[in-house]
Amino acid sequence: QVQLVESGGGLVQAGGSLRLSCAASGSIFSINAMGWYRQAPGKQRELVATITNGGSTNYADSVKGRFTISRDNAKNTVYLQMSSLKPEDTAVYYCNAGTYYRSSYWGQGTQVTVSS
Repeated sequence: QVQLVESGGGLVQAGGSLRLSCAASGSIFSINAMGWYRQAPGKQRELVATITNGGSTNYADSVKGRFTISRDNAKNTVYLQMSSLKPEDTAVYYCNAGTYYRSSYWGQGTQVTVSS
């Protein structure tokens, strides 16, 4: 089992920045990739960014150049640095961990609200 705890959400004005954190615990040795997803009201959950154990990253087109995903292996933590935020970035952001055993774990979510 893997437990994920997100933090760092909040209210920010358009053009501002936020950094989300996701701390993993439990069977962290089994994790092979982590990522951030988001879900806006009335919409499906969508991928924002992922990062593998090897450091390879992938971003949704809508956030490329504005968001950066990174990880601190010593702290078992993944970050999402969000800059140039737009009102359409408003959503609940979820941390995800995928394992070598093809299991997937989710955090509880953190609200990000961008005001215009």
